[in-house]
Amino acid sequence: MSKRTVLLILGLAGFVAMADNWVVSPILPAISTNLNVDPVRAGVVITAYMIPFGVFQLVFGPLADRYGKRQMISLTMLLFTVATALCATAFSITSLALYRALTGAFAASVMPISLALIGDIFPLAERQSAIGTFMGISFLGQGVSMAIGGSIAYFLNWRGVFAAYALLAVVSTVLLFTAGKRIPSARNPQSEILAPYARLLGRTSSLYTYLVVLFEGILIVGSFSYLGAYISGTYHYNFLTIGLIMTGFGIAAVIAGRISGNLAAAWGRKPVFLAGLLSAGLADLVIYAAGNHLAGLLVGVILLGLGFMLAHSTFLTIATEFARAARGTAMSLVAFCFMGGGGVGTALGGNFIRAAGFAAFFRGYGLALVVLAALAWLVVRPAAAEGKVPAI
Repeated sequence: MSKRTVLLILGLAGFVAMADNWVVSPILPAISTNLNVDPVRAGVVITAYMIPFGVFQLVFGPLADRYGKRQMISLTMLLFTVATALCATAFSITSLALYRALTGAFAASVMPISLALIGDIFPLAERQSAIGTFMGISFLGQGVSMAIGGSIAYFLNWRGVFAAYALLAVVSTVLLFTAGKRIPSARNPQSEILAPYARLLGRTSSLYTYLVVLFEGILIVGSFSYLGAYISGTYHYNFLTIGLIMTGFGIAAVIAGRISGNLAAAWGRKPVFLAGLLSAGLADLVIYAAGNHLAGLLVGVILLGLGFMLAHSTFLTIATEFARAARGTAMSLVAFCFMGGGGVGTALGGNFIRAAGFAAFFRGYGLALVVLAALAWLVVRPAAAEGKVPAI
């Protein structure tokens, strides 16, 4: 099987998982009305998804190391498909929250296992471009999810959104069980479950990188989380238009993913993640200063997508070098830090906005990203070659 085909199969799984991650927000009012609950109480379906999605990031990496990465992601995508379809049949807010919790748990496998597989299959010289392409496709799903969800809910109903995502997940699952069977996937029955985490966090080289990724998630995901609300409050556009604007983030991320490997080869990894974090910081500051003008908003959205992927694909590539024998575990920890940071950044951002408004929020997060860029330059030290990878 060609490496390009592997990326397309894994990219589709990532697209579905990340799109599903964000799809509830635009259809929450429709859910609350249909199920006859207060919109605030209906928010439990978001919480029910996010908690297992974060926790199970740490579970599936070690399991994939032990039982096989391709085997594990194929099984979890099958279960993800079933759980997504069940969401369309929910008869109460409680049953919907339960089904979303199952969906979140199984969706948690896609990012860390896919990244670990890419680390196994692609040599270091090609790895960042491959990771960037995979992440770009995945976050394109996140970028268009509001438009997809809002459109389907408008023309059909909220149940139709989950039905459509289940059908898309069926395609991904079938590919994994058919063509995907040729993806190389070794098993390591002797792989430990918890001990590699302690060793990864016990080394300053990997610990500092994980901490930087945690704050990257806080600031970049936190910024992205409120873009839709900012656009809605500033321009009063409908969900479809908002989703189309936010698709600029995903398109920019795809472009940055494609070029990040070449940039890393030409400049080195440290200048690339520095450029990414500074670009993301500039994006927030542009939105703060000129987001009330459509051109300024579009520049900010594009810069955020470019900055995110330049920085994150680089950190992910660095993380693939932390542990050859426990790559799934290493990628689970980086995914947990990023997504967990995103949850913290979203919660903090909500309080920030309520207290001081959107302008202060984007200014504060933008300046914090500039500070993070400086700190990351000082503490993150990429290995020069794959031969330096420790066998944890």
